[in-house]
Amino acid sequence: MADIQVAIEGEGAIDATEALLAIPGISGSYEVSSQQPDKEGVVATIASIVGIVGGTIAIAEQIRKWYQEYKLQQSGKRIAKVLIVGRNGQRLLLENATLEDIRKALEG
Repeated sequence: MADIQVAIEGEGAIDATEALLAIPGISGSYEVSSQQPDKEGVVATIASIVGIVGGTIAIAEQIRKWYQEYKLQQSGKRIAKVLIVGRNGQRLLLENATLEDIRKALEG
């Protein structure tokens, strides 16, 4: 079974990725992208979620809450873009994703 990949871009990508993987029910790892950033100070990470324990609705809610907190963070480093690539290869940008969209990406 393939992992779920999550790509995170922005100044706060590393902190945001660590917070994502710290969500209860999610297990995985990440690496910092080796590609040169387009803009100075922008970092990209790729997280691999290898396990989801519990209901996908609850995890989807936590991911949505996590995204909103980091996207709107007023102080410190923010994230610019988050892309989920599901097990079936489906891609989902979290920018305007609904809870149902996130659940489908996690289950796919």
